Amino acid sequence: MKKFALLFLAVFTAFSGYAQTTLTLEDAVLNGRKFYPQGLIMPQWVPGTDGYSHVTDGYQSLVVVDAKSGVETGRITAGEINETLEGVEVFGRRPNSDRTEVSIRGTWMLNWLDKNTLYFTEKGTLYTYDIANKTTSAQYTMAAGNSNLHLSSQLNAAYTVGTNVFVNWLGEESTVQVTKHEDPNVVAGQAIARSEFGITEGLFWNNAGDAVAFYEKNESAVAKYPLLDISTTPGSLNEIKYPMAGQGSEYARVGVYHKGKKSPIYLDTDGVEHDQYLTNLSWSPDGKTILLAIVNRAQDHYDVVAFNAKNGKRGATLLSVSNDKWAEPEHPAYWVNNKEFIWLTERDGYMNLYLYTTKGRLVQQLTSNDFEATGILGRDKSGHILFTATGEDPRESHLFSVSLKGKQHQLTTESGMHSPTVQKDGSYFIDSYSSIDIPSKTELKNTSGKVLRELASANNPFEGTNIRKPNLSSITGPDGSTLYTRTYLPFDFDPNKKYPVLVYVYGGPHAQMVTNRWNGGGPFWMNEFANRGYIVFTLDNRGSAHRGTDFEQQIHRQLGTVEMEDQLAGVAHLKSLPYIDGDRMAVHGWSYGGFMTTSLMLRKPGTFKAGVAGGPVTDWKYYEVMYGERYMDRPEENEDGYTANRLHNHVEDLEGDLLLIHGTVDDVVVMQHNLSLVKAFIDAGVQMDFFPYPMHPHNVRGKDRLHLMTKVLDYVEDSLEE
Repeated sequence: MKKFALLFLAVFTAFSGYAQTTLTLEDAVLNGRKFYPQGLIMPQWVPGTDGYSHVTDGYQSLVVVDAKSGVETGRITAGEINETLEGVEVFGRRPNSDRTEVSIRGTWMLNWLDKNTLYFTEKGTLYTYDIANKTTSAQYTMAAGNSNLHLSSQLNAAYTVGTNVFVNWLGEESTVQVTKHEDPNVVAGQAIARSEFGITEGLFWNNAGDAVAFYEKNESAVAKYPLLDISTTPGSLNEIKYPMAGQGSEYARVGVYHKGKKSPIYLDTDGVEHDQYLTNLSWSPDGKTILLAIVNRAQDHYDVVAFNAKNGKRGATLLSVSNDKWAEPEHPAYWVNNKEFIWLTERDGYMNLYLYTTKGRLVQQLTSNDFEATGILGRDKSGHILFTATGEDPRESHLFSVSLKGKQHQLTTESGMHSPTVQKDGSYFIDSYSSIDIPSKTELKNTSGKVLRELASANNPFEGTNIRKPNLSSITGPDGSTLYTRTYLPFDFDPNKKYPVLVYVYGGPHAQMVTNRWNGGGPFWMNEFANRGYIVFTLDNRGSAHRGTDFEQQIHRQLGTVEMEDQLAGVAHLKSLPYIDGDRMAVHGWSYGGFMTTSLMLRKPGTFKAGVAGGPVTDWKYYEVMYGERYMDRPEENEDGYTANRLHNHVEDLEGDLLLIHGTVDDVVVMQHNLSLVKAFIDAGVQMDFFPYPMHPHNVRGKDRLHLMTKVLDYVEDSLEE
């Protein structure tokens, strides 16, 4: 009996050890996908139907489902499409010059044109797939070197080659070169203003698909910045245009190309000054009008202006927004019809929806919420506007509807972060969401918010592992604000022990680290580091996103100041806990978080024993015009603010270990920030550590990210264990 018991114990121990998966740093950094919960993959509504599709079978099948019945009505595989691609020609020739066979890698590449037709692009050629006939056709091949592709709803293509705009029309063989700039300073069809103001692209089709608008920038006044390319022998310089605060900026304009015309026209945006920003472009449904937000360089005022899309003439200013700190438009107009549009603005302290006429009359403030709207997704069959917003808890995201009379209804009520896919002018939406307690769930709901059917529910991927979900909580900040926190504890956490702490910080605007989603929105390396015997803590300070202007704008002209106050409140909270070793605390962050990390180490010396700052801003006069001047004004307008936040002025105050990291071809926070700070340390005779990542831009990605996180965490461990 004793022998049997010992054997059983041995087997049980071996089995238990086998069954529990141990999270490694390599898995956390490079293979984290296997720990993410799997929901419904890439749902799309089939146009003109009550059906939707999603990807399955390892991304190799596209399944079509009837929303009303839940019955599968069709299935298209990558294999059957690839069979039809053999020998396909476009205008009598093979679509790719090297004559190699074309194939799709998975059904994630497929998009719906109509209920009978799918389309995809591969190797520069646009293909359509006829579902009924199971045939694939090549429609046109784009010019070589194309990028920034933007398709109209009719499948006309606008894209860029180099610095110019090109167009392909469906059914036509020839490619049209829209712009013919030879000056490398003039760039058309790409995102401008360094992707600030909500700008993500540079090409915009009208609804009819017969005209395309595009951003164009002239960077003649912008200084060149050298980036060293060590992949050549000898090394060579890659010069980029980088507008630093207080220096020359780009001159922007908007072009419009109409089908059949020889050249584009340009909107009359010059006004009284060139030193301005153009953003949030939108077409009226009939294609006659373009609305554009024009922001002054100081970014404390903008006008929404109507332009004649045919001749570019400037029309009326429809609305204006001013703010003594900053006024930043982030969303294009949403058109209700040809005479009315909705504008999102924080003019009352929170992002809300306002209904205007094209004559500039405010019809109705549609929402008056004390929380942030984040975007408009469309309309339902009743004409109600469907929009996303945080709801009462800023750590969440929900779907709402509002009538044009201002009657609002919250359609998602389950706690968490919701990512809805709405049916255009329809009765349904697919609601995919997660929370700290729900790995992933997808439900079919009607536009009253009623759950009709569960479509997918993921198992807990942490089951059978040593991964422990974090705790979400909050503290009261120095000004009385609620500051949200996220804490990772070791899997075998013992409240009777004392644990060292790593504070992970970002802290900057337009970002939110703590959210009510699976794993709290954090990366898995935090779980892994916690399991080494550390507490990993994050706090969203004043200035971070989705909290309204009173909370977000306290950072104006003094970046790093109130943010540090809030982070120190977090430190004080940690030290009040019986299981925290307050003498062994480290801080780490990247980008704005690198700025915060370095600021805390130099301006609040002795708080942390170690800091690791990646890609940090160290002097705001080295950062870009659009971002830097919004929050700090120009250097000559805010000398005290720039001086206080120039970290070079505080190097002699360093206590503890500091590691600075930078990608050598960083074109966002250029390496001048770190190199000049390192020189300041040398000049002051103060020791610190510096590590470059050759040929990496602002973020270290790919396989080298494992090297990065190993270095970061090893540095923290070595410092805290001394």
